[in-house]
Amino acid sequence: MGVLWMSYIFFPACCFGLVFGSTNKCDEVRKVFQLLQIGPSQLLPQSPRPGSDLQVCMSKNLSCCTKKMEEKYQVAARRDIQNLLQTSSSSLKFLISRNVATFQETFEVLMRQAENYTNTILHESYRTMADRAVGPVQELFTDIGLFLLGSELNVDDLVQRFFDSLFPLVYNHLINPGLSDISLGYAECVRLSRRDVRPFGAAPGLLADQIARSGVSGKLLLQALHLGIEVINTTDHLQLSRECRRALLKMHYCPHCQGLTQAKPCMGYCLNVMRGCLASMAEIDAHWREFVRSLEGLSTRMQGPQDLEQVLLGVHTLLHDAVGHAQKNGPRLSAQVHKLCGPASRKPVQSVSIQHSSSRESLPLKGPVRVSGDSLAVKRRDFLNSLRLYRTYYGGLADQLCVSELASGDGLSCWNGTDIVKSYTLRVVGNGIKAQSDNPEVKVKGADPVINQIIDKLKHINQLLQGKSIPKLGSLDQIETGSGDAEGRYSGDCDDEDGCDGSGAGENRRKVSRVSKMSPDVAGDHRQHHHHYPPAEDSETEGRSRSLGLTGAIWVLILPCLHMLLAL
Repeated sequence: MGVLWMSYIFFPACCFGLVFGSTNKCDEVRKVFQLLQIGPSQLLPQSPRPGSDLQVCMSKNLSCCTKKMEEKYQVAARRDIQNLLQTSSSSLKFLISRNVATFQETFEVLMRQAENYTNTILHESYRTMADRAVGPVQELFTDIGLFLLGSELNVDDLVQRFFDSLFPLVYNHLINPGLSDISLGYAECVRLSRRDVRPFGAAPGLLADQIARSGVSGKLLLQALHLGIEVINTTDHLQLSRECRRALLKMHYCPHCQGLTQAKPCMGYCLNVMRGCLASMAEIDAHWREFVRSLEGLSTRMQGPQDLEQVLLGVHTLLHDAVGHAQKNGPRLSAQVHKLCGPASRKPVQSVSIQHSSSRESLPLKGPVRVSGDSLAVKRRDFLNSLRLYRTYYGGLADQLCVSELASGDGLSCWNGTDIVKSYTLRVVGNGIKAQSDNPEVKVKGADPVINQIIDKLKHINQLLQGKSIPKLGSLDQIETGSGDAEGRYSGDCDDEDGCDGSGAGENRRKVSRVSKMSPDVAGDHRQHHHHYPPAEDSETEGRSRSLGLTGAIWVLILPCLHMLLAL
């Protein structure tokens, strides 16, 4: 009985001495502390000491931590989790950013092609006025490009303005080509008369309608993707609550205080901590899933009259028909303009080359032929196929971090927040705010206000993507989408131990902005993975991490203790 009593006293002391090493005096903890650049080594005690001043990493055993070390560990734990969040979202963020740049570049290419086709058809069919029409054509496609990239231009106004500028050229060079140029004053009168005499028939209204319908869809696509980037930037830089920071410290660095620098948390323990810390993010899940589905629906509708590529590359044909319509109705138009503006004072020219080419059959330029792989529709399809893999991203984020990065593997001893055990025995809660009421590791007060703002924006953009809230043609409802600036929009409580002065300096001011293109080298470093996450009720509750017993290496350490006890 005496030997048994002595074993209760000396066996823990012997093993504790082995953990810390009676000669290294916390050297292993010091090495890791310096290796991870957590703080200066002077903060470490020379040998294990009572941890009565510790606030989180409290233990009945001696400790290699001081209060200053604990503060540094908490900063490191918060930094580590934010780095993990950014790493986890990097492939998704890159996917969206790359395609924003791709779509914008495609829009620009389409603008240049459409402008070139239009100038070419004017030059080949109406050479006498083609050079002077270059300016109005360029202005038209510049305005369309600005509209697509976010400017609040009215499509009907910019199309009507183009045809206003075109009519004096058509009137002077095609309808009445036998006289010299009309005066500036008379040209202005002709320009102002265009909407009364309607020389181009239904073409202006048709073009405005086509550009507005297809353009709003293209503009909405870009705007939605910018919001997607904002969602990711916001969650990447989310300020963690005080309760969460303490739980992360306890899970990740408190084992160091006991010399357990290689210990990993039990799976169930990790899930409780991470599901508690990321409970607000999990609330994004349903709206993010709907966001992906709504983008797919928009892409399906971007066909026919709403196919931006088809509309833009067909402008030259519509314009050719519009000018031809004016030519056919030349006598009527001359009479109407004469009635509104009076006779033009112009001198006859000696010789004029008159060209009449109004029939569609005489078009010298065939419709543009594009490689199918380069089409906007194919690019949208490829993007959405990749984005679909991330539709469950926010619902499974906490689980992904534990499974792939943080928690101990099956069958291995693990850290339960207090000690090394065979398995975690407390209940594992589910994802989301409501499920956290029974979380034994993290107290969750409620939904994060910044996350609520993001959810509201997702709800609004989803309505627009689904066509439930239709904006006016030429003017899209504004959704302020910031780029998630370097400092980010922070949320949650912030106290003195954080060293923070406010809730984040960045404000979401941008509407629809350009995204810089990423190089192919960067693209090669980002792989898109399809993660499978475990269900909310993890099998940890049934003893998922079962220990297979002490390994041979641990027995080698304990045997000397046993020999000492037997000798006693």
